[in-house]
Amino acid sequence: MQNNASDPNAGPSADFVPEVAERADRVADETGSVRLGISNALVTVKKQLYGKGPVKAKTYINDNYVFTVLEGGLTRNEETMISAGQHQLVRDYRLRFQEAVSDTITTAIEEVTGRKVLAYHSQIVFEPDRAFEIFVLDAAPEGR
Repeated sequence: MQNNASDPNAGPSADFVPEVAERADRVADETGSVRLGISNALVTVKKQLYGKGPVKAKTYINDNYVFTVLEGGLTRNEETMISAGQHQLVRDYRLRFQEAVSDTITTAIEEVTGRKVLAYHSQIVFEPDRAFEIFVLDAAPEGR
């Protein structure tokens, strides 16, 4: 992660790693499944950014709307905080972190779908442990 030292109001950002999107794009090409490519890209990016990723992912596409449900993937620190009743602290951290790395995530989705991401939202719940990634694309994904 890096900070923009010239702008004191700028939040942290993460560099995009092209190999993640390339690997996910190959999966989409090889299987013909954009949904699988999106799921794999999100799992890979989460593992890369958090050090631990989801154990299951399923993507739904309706026209230019993409909705992915990710199961598992909380870090040991987060699990400990949740056990201590600090759900909101973990949620706040996760959502802030997702904002900081949104360029990385949206770039991966753009690479897999061949479309521009117009809007992105992330949410997390803990019982059951699920994360939801929602994307609005400029058109339906290619290859559907």
